[in-house]
Amino acid sequence: MNASPDSTKASLDALIGRLSALHQKRIDLGLERMHRLLERLDHPERKLPPVIHVAGTNGKGSTVAYLRATLEAASLRVHAYTSPYLVRINECFRLGRLGGGVLVTDDELLAALEQVERVNAGEPATVFELKTAAAFLLFAQNPADAVLLEVGLGGRLDSTNVVDTPAACVITPVSMDHMDFLGSTLASIAAEKAAIIKRGVPVVCAEQTGEAMAVIEAQARQMRAPLFAANESWHVNVEHGRLVYSDERGLMDLAAPRLFGRHQFDNAGLAIATLRAISTFKVNQAAFEAGIVAAEWPARMQRLTSGELLALGPQGGEIWLDGGHNADGGRVAAAALGDLEERVSRPLVVIAGMMANKDAKAFLANFAGLTRHIIAVPIPDTEHAMPVDHLADAVRSLGMRVETAPGVEAALRSLTKLAYEVPPRILITGSLYLAGHVLGLNGTPPA
Repeated sequence: MNASPDSTKASLDALIGRLSALHQKRIDLGLERMHRLLERLDHPERKLPPVIHVAGTNGKGSTVAYLRATLEAASLRVHAYTSPYLVRINECFRLGRLGGGVLVTDDELLAALEQVERVNAGEPATVFELKTAAAFLLFAQNPADAVLLEVGLGGRLDSTNVVDTPAACVITPVSMDHMDFLGSTLASIAAEKAAIIKRGVPVVCAEQTGEAMAVIEAQARQMRAPLFAANESWHVNVEHGRLVYSDERGLMDLAAPRLFGRHQFDNAGLAIATLRAISTFKVNQAAFEAGIVAAEWPARMQRLTSGELLALGPQGGEIWLDGGHNADGGRVAAAALGDLEERVSRPLVVIAGMMANKDAKAFLANFAGLTRHIIAVPIPDTEHAMPVDHLADAVRSLGMRVETAPGVEAALRSLTKLAYEVPPRILITGSLYLAGHVLGLNGTPPA
């Protein structure tokens, strides 16, 4: 007799609770425990379809979304492993199917994690290591044509960096983030990311600052890996609202991405460049066009057009959700808001909640020219969230008006009491943890 969905979910939650207790640290970078796990699982990482490995600071998830949608438009089955999840852990694991991938079911995930738990035999391991091992197990057990593998943190010592010969290594824009783990300079952070580069494997790289680019170029030379860099090997431009991509093989004039913001043209270009730099997959222009338009990635300048929260804010207002949490993420979100303002002008309100280890001032400074109204909120049920008064102090130090609210729902309700000549544009931002909480409140979790 099959277990009920509720009992399976309860078993999965209990299992994740047990796994979380195996290591005193949530993050402990290193590959020794990962190699031990994979050996006991008979090396599923060696039994995968061709892998595209994606590292970087910002844009990893969106780039994976474009790669997946394009490969699926070419009638290929695509596994994808991404992190963090927003609402449910299942979001991290997408299994390739003809006609489009699906999130792993509770039953499938429970079985894979139970197998990982058995072979681990109670030894110290982080949850990320254990679920990465489960991802390799699931991907080896289910047939597909490609695997998209997103680095969790850094690259060199990240649990995903155990695939010896991927089809391609991809590096999205590198910027300052996770300095407590990756180093305090852009060069040190870039070195951690560039360490996913494998000998002789093509490297496809987004536009970088000079310091980061120099590190990536040096690593590619050392590994004798052909480098395909933005603005050198390939170019992407916006012309008349369309995406124009060019490289030595020619030019493609494509429809604009559905994902909003100028940076999404760059992310889409990186995905196109990756698939054109390798001969592993056959992708024609029609598949590129369909994939770029079809790609979706929740909580990245996502407009909430349905759900519970719309009724709480000012009537006729817009609610946007973005999980950006570092200075560069704030910059691209602010640029996207600037584009929206040019199209339809509305007063902007930013509802922000952040983690304690983030630079709130550097992130929120990007919005200083767009709004003087920020509402600081807590991130519920999240360890190491930034206290609201600390976040409010960061806003005040920028000379911006700040209020506090006990939560997103209260913040939205407070805006209905203000008199707006034009209904406002509301951005909820500062953390993927906050974004996941918002999608849960709204009743619109990723599918």
